[in-house]
Amino acid sequence: MPNPGQPTISLGATGSVVRRAQRALRRTPNLGLVVDGIFGPLTEAAVEEFQQGASLVVDGIVGPQTWNALPDGGPMPLLQEGSTGRAVRSLQTVLTNGASGQWGTGPQGIDGIFGPHTNASVEAFQAWGAVPIDGVVGDQTWSVSLHAASATLETAVGLEYVLH
Repeated sequence: MPNPGQPTISLGATGSVVRRAQRALRRTPNLGLVVDGIFGPLTEAAVEEFQQGASLVVDGIVGPQTWNALPDGGPMPLLQEGSTGRAVRSLQTVLTNGASGQWGTGPQGIDGIFGPHTNASVEAFQAWGAVPIDGVVGDQTWSVSLHAASATLETAVGLEYVLH
């Protein structure tokens, strides 16, 4: 089960459990959905669309059956200067591949170490993606559309890095 133990949520709910549902819905992929922790009409419509496509009862409520059918809604890792590992290496690859034609600043290497050059590339990417420029790859930065075939930074880096 990709989302064990989650409570039933519906229109009006807020908080981290709503963010989990929104991340899961974005991974269906529903790239237009914002991960803001507020279960409003747009989230309800996305739930109903998902339920219809998954042959579930279409009620706009995320209960046990909907949670079970959704992909894992756990957060991607928070990456920032000092982070290391495979997720950083994958991030650097995506930043390198898009830098020349898109945001102009690459990380100057793919070594799995989030240093000052990767930070500069992330900040350029954030400016290009119109999200807060802080050099930290969190929910908002992961959600930036790459203007490619149904891809965000999160899907391009790879969902195998979701935190459990």
